[in-house]
Amino acid sequence: MTSRPSIEVLKKTMRIPQAAFGVVVMVIIVFSAIFAPWITSADPEEMDFDNLLQGFSEEHILGSDQMGRDTLARLLYGARVALMVSLGAVGLGVIIGVPLGLVSVYCRGYIDDIIMRVMDALVVFPSLLIAVGLAAAMGGSLPTVIIAIGIANIPWMARIIRSQGLTIREQDFVAAAEAGGMSHFRIIFKHILPNSIAPVIVQSTLSMGYAVLTEAALGFIGVGIQPPTPTWGNMLLQAYPMLDQQPLLSIVPGLAIFLLVLAFNFVGDALRDVLDPRLKGVIH
Repeated sequence: MTSRPSIEVLKKTMRIPQAAFGVVVMVIIVFSAIFAPWITSADPEEMDFDNLLQGFSEEHILGSDQMGRDTLARLLYGARVALMVSLGAVGLGVIIGVPLGLVSVYCRGYIDDIIMRVMDALVVFPSLLIAVGLAAAMGGSLPTVIIAIGIANIPWMARIIRSQGLTIREQDFVAAAEAGGMSHFRIIFKHILPNSIAPVIVQSTLSMGYAVLTEAALGFIGVGIQPPTPTWGNMLLQAYPMLDQQPLLSIVPGLAIFLLVLAFNFVGDALRDVLDPRLKGVIH
């Protein structure tokens, strides 16, 4: 019995040590985010004025902040925000960017020019700057942050699918499908999209790590998701003035961000090597 291609890709990916480490880290963080209420009974917004800026203790395993809030609880509930932002922002980039890239591939001409010039205009501005501007203009809420980061992902997804799709469009099997009378819609979704999706999968994984960093950066500069909602970014912002008194407050969310971004990058690099062995060992 022949294994499904997706299962084969997963098996090959998991044979790479860095990818296996990344998957384990992601599973632990996802598990912790989902089961946060069962892992700790502490409310991430509850203040304990008898235990301000406390280190490791029975009451607060990872200590407490300057308002007495439990660091472990805020870390776990902040993981939910980080995962939702990464999935939502990258999903938005794929949902909008991939169709734009496919339209550009198949229509060409002035339609291709218009779409790509708009994408080029978006790429000119640093994605963090776009996210900061949109988040500041629309307010610091979870949907706003997802949209702000997602918009910055759209041009990259569109350019990737266009680049790959232009190569696929010149293949003989596409010419044969056109000669056989297959509709443009069926050619796009039966031939061009399936053969162009691998780079999008790789880019999506890498972009999820960048989305986590961007959300943390927005929170740190105060234009991201606003307190009292716990996020790793605003945990760092609130911990910064206490760096000399209680460094644990900065170390805990900083380490969480580092591990999750590293995990996404490890898995993305491994998927790139598995899905396109020609790029193995290439440094980007």
